[in-house]
Amino acid sequence: MCTGPLVATALFYSGPGGKTRIKFALLALVAFVFLALTLVLLQKRWTLTNLARWVAATLVCFYAGILLAFWAEQIAGAGHGGTKIGQMIVGMLSFQAAALVLVGLFLRQQHMSWADGFGYSHHWQKAALFGVISVSLFLPVGWTLQKFSSQIMEHIQIKPPEQQAVVTLRLASSWIDRLVLGIVTILLAPVAEETLFRGIIYPAIKQAGFPKTALWVTSLLFAAIHTNLPTFLPLLLLAIILTFLYEKTDNLLAPIAAHSVFNAVNFAALYLAEQQMS
Repeated sequence: MCTGPLVATALFYSGPGGKTRIKFALLALVAFVFLALTLVLLQKRWTLTNLARWVAATLVCFYAGILLAFWAEQIAGAGHGGTKIGQMIVGMLSFQAAALVLVGLFLRQQHMSWADGFGYSHHWQKAALFGVISVSLFLPVGWTLQKFSSQIMEHIQIKPPEQQAVVTLRLASSWIDRLVLGIVTILLAPVAEETLFRGIIYPAIKQAGFPKTALWVTSLLFAAIHTNLPTFLPLLLLAIILTFLYEKTDNLLAPIAAHSVFNAVNFAALYLAEQQMS
């Protein structure tokens, strides 16, 4: 899932040549190695006795790969043209599509359908409505937390980094680019991310006998994967709420609907802000 952005960066490489290109290649290679080790560790048989060890090793490899990949992308984008919209779209699509493919393979191994695995047929209207209402109540809280986080960072003289979504939307100058971004953000991303985090990782750790660990591990991963400090706290709280929705409805459609509305409102807000600035 995380190799897509690296491949896209290599295809749309805009950094200087020479030593910088070699540095990018080496960082990308090591990142690939760590991410490959993550996949190997995920194939191991996790038991109650070795769960903590395998989880720790998996997280170390995963975040090492992510950080190195991010470093490599910064080097590649620091050149003449910066990050390209094509690079961002390929990276986003690769992550979401890979998540859905991996989940599909997992369900096939378990001889389960998507509806059976995630309860889609279980009072789906109520589940979707519950998700929409819950996220509507959360949105003002999330925006307040994000503003508070940014103010704290400014107070300790840390400049809040610009959100990747803002950069991506600014670079998407054509209506086709923005349409693709909207589809990925509002439709594809919620399905892929909720299926992976709430549908697979959370119940797997919970059924191993660690319900609290399952809640916090998946929530922290969900917040951290977006790699933006000002949004970490609101996304952490959102992840906890999404897990609560899944538990209460027994239908993954509830957190998917909530996640989709959350993304849609923020996408629209960012778009309007960009329109006013241009």
